[in-house]
Amino acid sequence: MKRSLIAKLNRQVTEKFPEMKGVNPTVRRGPQPKGGDQRYTLTYKGQADLPGGRKISRIVRVVADEEGRILRISTSK
Repeated sequence: MKRSLIAKLNRQVTEKFPEMKGVNPTVRRGPQPKGGDQRYTLTYKGQADLPGGRKISRIVRVVADEEGRILRISTSK
């Protein structure tokens, strides 16, 4: 996946999950559906702040196609 597309996806993810700002995702190529675009899974691992100064680990997974369109986002609690 091109770096420019990863940067675009990073901006979209940090808009929804500000705690992922500055996190470099791991990128894996997924299986290509018949007649479809190649899919990629980007995994972001970071920490979110909780009330009382506590922190929680958070993982955000993004499935995107080769054109940089987000198909699915999931996150841990």
